Amino acid sequence: MAQRRSSALGILQLDEGLSAEQSLGVPQPGSLWNPTNFGRPVITEIVEGAWPDIVIRGDASIEGACVAAARRLIERGAGVILSDCGFFIRHQAAVAAAVKIPVAMSSLLFVPTLLRQLAPAHKLGIVTADSQHCNADLLGFSNPTDRARVVIGGVEGGEFLRNALARPPIRTDRDQLESEVDASVRQLRMEHPEIGMLLFECTGFPLVTDALRRRTGLPIYDITDLCRLTLASIV
Repeated sequence: MAQRRSSALGILQLDEGLSAEQSLGVPQPGSLWNPTNFGRPVITEIVEGAWPDIVIRGDASIEGACVAAARRLIERGAGVILSDCGFFIRHQAAVAAAVKIPVAMSSLLFVPTLLRQLAPAHKLGIVTADSQHCNADLLGFSNPTDRARVVIGGVEGGEFLRNALARPPIRTDRDQLESEVDASVRQLRMEHPEIGMLLFECTGFPLVTDALRRRTGLPIYDITDLCRLTLASIV
């Protein structure tokens, strides 16, 4: 008889100096942490030392803590592993190599696939929490033609990122978040009218993804889309 796999969604969580319960609070509708989005239980493990600023700028010293937290999630019943910050993608290879369940650390994993969904004349717009640290080496391609078709904008300098980097972090009002993401999208589209699709890197952005889909008329992917796809692969 085939062994039945665990089916919980396991999330590697930023270290914000709080317990997991304090950090998550009450999951908002549409958020990565809300189990009603996926029909599966959600479990989390804090990655020790993975403060938001450290993860965003890319500190290799937390890789061991990522692996340790992933193994704890598996012990607790995780069937897939994601993370609550797209910049954890730097540790995708290490975590995937250390466990035997699907690992999808960031919506940035979508980039090569999404480029192939688009006509060659169209561009993919990535909206991130901090465009200064969202470099080409995170995007998963080596073809310079592909790189030329990706444009990146961010919300750095706004209230959302300031709040996220605070210790402890401060929750940003949904309307404020929508305003900042919308402004970044508008700026990107003004500079690059060839944009035919958007990808949201930040795991906080799904709260406003549907609003931006309606406003822009563009296909938009985020971490919850990657989560549903990955969960669909297991029993």
